[in-house]
Amino acid sequence: MNQAKPGIYKHYKGNYYVVLGDGRNSETLEEYVVYMALYNSKEFGKNAIWVRPKKMFFENVEYEGKIVPRFEFVK
Repeated sequence: MNQAKPGIYKHYKGNYYVVLGDGRNSETLEEYVVYMALYNSKEFGKNAIWVRPKKMFFENVEYEGKIVPRFEFVK
């Protein structure tokens, strides 16, 4: 799979994130996207770091009756 394009992405539910880079699981070699929240969460704090399987990061989901990208590149 190709590398995740660095930059800002919008989650289909409205929050913004910045992709920091690609990563791999050291045991399975599964590809992940490493990204940081651009907001403060009561539960996870400010600018929480997340990882998500690359396939899931770039998949489409159904939201409010429409098929939309889970994360959409903004800039």
